[in-house]
Amino acid sequence: MYTRLRNLHAIKGYGLFVICVLMVGIGISITLPYLALYCTEELGMSAGLFGVLTAVSSLTGVVANSFIGKHSDRRLDRKWIIIFAAVSSALGYSSYLLFDNYIILLIIVSFFSGLGAAAMPQMYAYAQESANESSFEDKTFAMSTLRSLVSLGFLIGPLVGSVILGVVGYKGLFLGTSTIFLAIATLVFLFLPNKSVIPKKRSHADAAPLGRRQLWIPLLAFILLFAVNAINGIVTPLFIVNELHGTHANVGVVVSICAGLEIPIMLALGALGSKISNHSLMIIACFIAILYYSILSVSNGSWQLIAAQLLQATFVAIVMGNGLSYFSELLPHSPGMSTTLYYNGSILGRLLGNLGGGIIAQYAGFRDVYLVCLAVLIVSLFILMRSRRSLV
Repeated sequence: MYTRLRNLHAIKGYGLFVICVLMVGIGISITLPYLALYCTEELGMSAGLFGVLTAVSSLTGVVANSFIGKHSDRRLDRKWIIIFAAVSSALGYSSYLLFDNYIILLIIVSFFSGLGAAAMPQMYAYAQESANESSFEDKTFAMSTLRSLVSLGFLIGPLVGSVILGVVGYKGLFLGTSTIFLAIATLVFLFLPNKSVIPKKRSHADAAPLGRRQLWIPLLAFILLFAVNAINGIVTPLFIVNELHGTHANVGVVVSICAGLEIPIMLALGALGSKISNHSLMIIACFIAILYYSILSVSNGSWQLIAAQLLQATFVAIVMGNGLSYFSELLPHSPGMSTTLYYNGSILGRLLGNLGGGIIAQYAGFRDVYLVCLAVLIVSLFILMRSRRSLV
């Protein structure tokens, strides 16, 4: 494993992206746990208005990602796209401190965060292009390793955020996140070579068919899988406390175990990328998730959920780690578009899951949420198996 990790440096710019991707994960997660508290307590938003802000920002990111991803594979320099997106993210986080009018904040934050959403997929697209140009053969391992650094950042960030919040308050929290994104833009500007895209003539096989059935069908499955994962994130803590009468410490253990297991599992699965196809791994992920939510739907103690986190961590590691490589294989000559599809799927899935999970839990109950998740997973499994036949 050490040798394989060391060989990753054969990919041009990979070392820089290791630093930048980790910094993005830390930067986002420093603020994320406290954003709702700041908007409701300091700015006086209602929970509904905050939800609208989050939804509009997410949808703006999808639109901006789609436009940038499409054109980045044709004539734009990815280095400058990454710099522009990182600076936009910095301005977006700073806006929370500059504006307290809801409408103005909604427009400004949605605009800058939407443009900033392109930073991560374009980093992955640059790394994928560099991997294709290098002698490194195990590209799935390279991309999974990068993706695991986001999870590592999300382990570090909340701890750093709690310290900053305790010492200097919300001002230090948002300025700290903005500084991280400005540092990313500076590192990319100083050390990343330009990568202009030379337009290529695509063969008939790469054109229209992939743009429709063979792309939108698996994308729908990924949206559903990310939605299920988002539902788990918001409903399971409530389920533990309100239904199983567990403690907040139980919630912390469940979240920590899952997050801690994701990284080594993601690395291990990336190493298996040359032996098991990413499509097969997606189907395996559906079966694992079906088993996980079956356990949740009949559980009567917190210890059962704690033990089941190995299944959840494996599911998350496959979808988030190998999912990126899955779309890269579908569009090997369009790295910007492939990474954009993956990230747009994750954004739409989280949005759908956050809205749907809360509504179902409120009106039907927690266990019914897990039954809905089982139904969604069965649909996702059917879609992926159907898409396999369409790719043959």
